[in-house]
Amino acid sequence: MSTPKTQPDRVFQISIGLCSVAAISALIYPELVQSKMSELTTFMLDAIGSGFVWAAQIFLVLAIGLALSPMGKRRLGPDDSRPDFSTLSWLSMLFAAGMGTGLVIWGMSEPMTHMLSPPTESADAFKNAFIITNFHWGIHAWAIYGVGALSVAYFGFVRGTPYLPSSPIRDAFRGPWVEPVGHLADVLAILAVAFGVAGSMAMGTMQVHSGLSWVTDIPIESIGTDMAILGLLFVAYMISSTTGLDRGIKILSNLNMMAALALLGALFWWSDTAAMTSAVGSRLIEYTAALPALTTQLNPFNAEPTWFNNWTLVYLVWWVAWTPFVGIFIARISRGRTIREFVLGVLIVPTVFSVVWFAVFGQVGIDAAAADPEGYALLLKSDITAVMFRVFDTLPAPTVLAVLATVLASVFLVTSVDSATYVLGMLSSRGSLEPGTKIKVIWGVALGILGASFALSGNVDSVKAMMVFGAIPFLFILLLQVCALGRVLWEDSRKG
Repeated sequence: MSTPKTQPDRVFQISIGLCSVAAISALIYPELVQSKMSELTTFMLDAIGSGFVWAAQIFLVLAIGLALSPMGKRRLGPDDSRPDFSTLSWLSMLFAAGMGTGLVIWGMSEPMTHMLSPPTESADAFKNAFIITNFHWGIHAWAIYGVGALSVAYFGFVRGTPYLPSSPIRDAFRGPWVEPVGHLADVLAILAVAFGVAGSMAMGTMQVHSGLSWVTDIPIESIGTDMAILGLLFVAYMISSTTGLDRGIKILSNLNMMAALALLGALFWWSDTAAMTSAVGSRLIEYTAALPALTTQLNPFNAEPTWFNNWTLVYLVWWVAWTPFVGIFIARISRGRTIREFVLGVLIVPTVFSVVWFAVFGQVGIDAAAADPEGYALLLKSDITAVMFRVFDTLPAPTVLAVLATVLASVFLVTSVDSATYVLGMLSSRGSLEPGTKIKVIWGVALGILGASFALSGNVDSVKAMMVFGAIPFLFILLLQVCALGRVLWEDSRKG
């Protein structure tokens, strides 16, 4: 089903206008905008927050069921189609787009936070710290990404619709409500991508700035340094975005994986390797054993509502925020793969890597915090981006580790924003798989301005609130997409 010709222009004009208003408002009235967004975010999470938990659990069950069903043999494309990218490049690209800088920022900080300040009193705070972290970053996050990506991929590659969030809704349903909801879906998708990526740019900028301050004499309070980092980031992702998907993003994603493995390997090597190997195995087993409870209980940690909203719900909304971006991007790079290969690849490989990442980083961080728990607790509240660099000071070659982590965060940032300009270009170009350079440049500039306005807040909690604000409405669109996918899969299975 084709998309109306007037739709992309209208969607682009509305979206770029709203993003511009948000960026200018945040620059002129930063405290007011942050305060109002935080208030609205808190209100919306209180009202519909549990829906995100149930949705994530349902998406996980549906994705696994689909992979194991006979429909899992179907290819995302013609029956004779084959993948456009090697499995390694495919996994590297989807992982770099899906998590990125967050792993660098939270690798040590989150397990340490839940260990030092657990949501409830427990005799097993250490074990629970990793289970909580893996719940936030593991298979449930990738299930959200997966169903969003699969909806766009199946309708695009099998049913020939434009690669837009609205396409499943327009193709599967009929009625006077479909067209306006389709327009709304595309606008909300663009806003979720723009706010989510701009927020990650802000947090990534803080992380890179913290790394530079740790290695050099650059003051941590320097706004000029933040602007310089954002300027260099802008130049880097704009250059990469003009080289095309097969070169720029692919090369950066492979570089990301190499840098991430190098940093992970260095920490593993400089630890007690036997003990660390045992720790990684334990974290995988503990997380796997906890999955039934994590997938059937609304609040598996019996946490207070405030903690639950500020941690678990924020993460689940965060992944929904990134689904229009990551989902469309994963769909684009997954043509030719079977549904079973797609689901298992998207769910299992990144999840296992994340568990290993947090097991190593978290163990090193918690070991360091044991010598000064009060000092690290204060640092977690005052400057979470500096935690990792303080831990590095307790290890051999701290400067090497700090430089490597800063480079990794920088490349992750460039890859994420480069991918985002591509996806926003698609969303503004009738779902074209090859959006024009001009539209990508416009979105690159818009993301740079929006990211700068978020970065000037200098507060991670404020940035998280702004990212969540742009994402909450998209949950309803995602649910419609999944219903549309279920409907057409059922129809296609009956046709044989």
